[in-house]
Amino acid sequence: MDSILNFLAGGLLQLSWWQLVLVTLVLTHITIVGVTIFLHRSQTHRGLDLHPIAAHFFRMWLWLTTGMVTKEWVAIHRKHHAKCEKEGDPHSPIVYGIEKVLWKGAELYREESANEETLKRYGHGTPDDWLERNLYTRHSGLGIILTLIVDVLLFGAAGLTVWAVQMAWIPFWAAGVVNGLGHYIGYRNFSSPDSSTNLFPIGIIIGGEELHNNHHAYGTSAKFSSKWYEFDIGWLYIKLMGYVGLAKVRKVAPKLKLEHNSAQVTEKTLQGVITHRYEIMTRYADLLKQAAQAEIERLKGVKDNLSIQQAALLKSVADRITQAEQSLKPTEKQELEHALSQNKVLATLVNMRDDLTRVWASSTASSEQLLQDLQAWCQQAQQSGIHSLEQFALRLRRYAA
Repeated sequence: MDSILNFLAGGLLQLSWWQLVLVTLVLTHITIVGVTIFLHRSQTHRGLDLHPIAAHFFRMWLWLTTGMVTKEWVAIHRKHHAKCEKEGDPHSPIVYGIEKVLWKGAELYREESANEETLKRYGHGTPDDWLERNLYTRHSGLGIILTLIVDVLLFGAAGLTVWAVQMAWIPFWAAGVVNGLGHYIGYRNFSSPDSSTNLFPIGIIIGGEELHNNHHAYGTSAKFSSKWYEFDIGWLYIKLMGYVGLAKVRKVAPKLKLEHNSAQVTEKTLQGVITHRYEIMTRYADLLKQAAQAEIERLKGVKDNLSIQQAALLKSVADRITQAEQSLKPTEKQELEHALSQNKVLATLVNMRDDLTRVWASSTASSEQLLQDLQAWCQQAQQSGIHSLEQFALRLRRYAA
């Protein structure tokens, strides 16, 4: 009788409470690693290739601990990038609101996974072998039931808690925190055309997914860290796997290269500008903020009620100048437009920013036309009479792929 009670209390392993906590953290961390390395960096964005042994281990582990189907996860995430923060984005806080994405992200995932058009259009290239068709996809719920049984056998009654944490881990951290807070709060290294943020420079808890803005800037990169002070534990695992032949990196974010001197805007310049466009727009955002602050100080020095009102208005919208348009509310857009109409320098800078963006946003223009557009932009910038913009154009000439 005592042995039965002991088994029910602690299972086969009879672990102490702190050992249970440690084991639970290890198990959930392996799941996070499977999501970031297998589903995200390898399957979705093709930033690395995994050895068949490693790929199948992650696929099986995720089937056991999440019940997620590879094709569904990949398709939904690819659609997120394709429709980012616009209508059709499966889990954008801009579209649905931060509370819904943070706390009900798993529901949004399930709703989109039932969309056959999404799976057909964005789910290509994912596993389609016998195991996938007959086990992992057909019986996606069986894995989590097996995990429940194993957890109870190993840990006893506490296994129910271990299992519950395992089941909640990905819905909260991935579907909620990354998809929600990763587009809501944090810092930005790159002015990507969305509101993606880096939640924290040390990416350990979510396997490096904390560096979400870096990922949106260079979506196919297998490495998420960008600055010297950032740490991506997922990249560490990839490097370790590479040493033993379990992973092969295909793509990483390009390193910035500037020519010493370049008097002409050439095809090489164009390729460099397109490659490093988000780094360029980050610098341009800093230029805009500095210009806005300079204008605020100038207007404050003018003893005129209208100028004081202009300075107050400009101060209220200064940060919005660099925000993604889709993240602004209608009233905020109107205030921004009104403030710009009152300030020629800032209006010029914003218009020039939009013109520069079109150089890499065009999907139909030829390379020759894009080169002419970039050359014209640099010439216009250097004739603008705005010193900071002139200096920016000179630096732009130095970019190279």
